[in-house]
Amino acid sequence: MTDVSIAVLALLTGFVAGAVFAYVGVPIPAPPTVAGLLGIVGIYLGFKVVEYLDVGFDLLGALGL
Repeated sequence: MTDVSIAVLALLTGFVAGAVFAYVGVPIPAPPTVAGLLGIVGIYLGFKVVEYLDVGFDLLGALGL
C-alpha cells in the first residue's frame, strides 16, 4: 500500500469518525479551531525535525523502564 493511499484512508476514516461524532451529538476529541489544528501540526513537525537531526534523550531508559 502506498503512502498516498494510506493518507487517503486515514482522511476517510477521520471523516467518518467526525460524522459519527456529529450524528451522535458528542464533541470531537480534537481542537475545534484552526489554531488548535496548527498546534497539532507544529507538534508533528517538531517531532520530525528532532527525529531527522537524530538527537534526543531516552527518558524511559533513564527511568529504567
